[in-house]
Amino acid sequence: MKKKENGTVAESASTRPRAAWATGGTRRNKSFESTHGAIIDAAIQLIAEKGVEALSVAEVARSMGVDRKTVYYHFADRAALLKAALQWSSEQLTRGFKTDRPRSERVAHISRFVLENPELIKLWTDDFLAPGDIRSRYPEWDAFVDGMRKVLVHHGDGINVELYSTIMLTSAFIAPRVYHNSVRPDLSIDEVVEQFIQEQTRVLAADTRLSVEGVKD
Repeated sequence: MKKKENGTVAESASTRPRAAWATGGTRRNKSFESTHGAIIDAAIQLIAEKGVEALSVAEVARSMGVDRKTVYYHFADRAALLKAALQWSSEQLTRGFKTDRPRSERVAHISRFVLENPELIKLWTDDFLAPGDIRSRYPEWDAFVDGMRKVLVHHGDGINVELYSTIMLTSAFIAPRVYHNSVRPDLSIDEVVEQFIQEQTRVLAADTRLSVEGVKD
């Protein structure tokens, strides 16, 4: 999400709130899922516009024009809304690591999401860095590591895949913000995304070359 000149939030195609909701089942189930999804959308929008501190059941209800009971029917409290927002952020970041997409598309998706959703990324980062099993905050961790293992399968036996995955994931959601905010604030988001595509491609190519040379040695 990114702000328009008038202060509203625009959604890019890559970061538009969540996948489609249930398409099967009864009309009641569809209505429940639709409302549930709309509440999460409102929570995400609120965080994006005003920061996580502004999130509350009352504020979400007000932004939707519904009674607070409607929100409470779906979410027990503010903590549950935060958990849903974190889960959505994890889903967006996970999309960028799926190996069924070209590498350039994956790098672009993650970099753009990170740059266009600073408040959501701040929330996700704080939770991600907290002690505890990473799988409780990032359910796709094992799948991500397995994907990295497949990518590195021909690069030799000396690579610590979990450590490599940690470096890649951490770099993906922190580096774009540091580079854009502190190193090159003069660049547009599109320019930063393009540079990350180029540099990450070079880094991975270098890792591959060094791994192969290590095996030969």
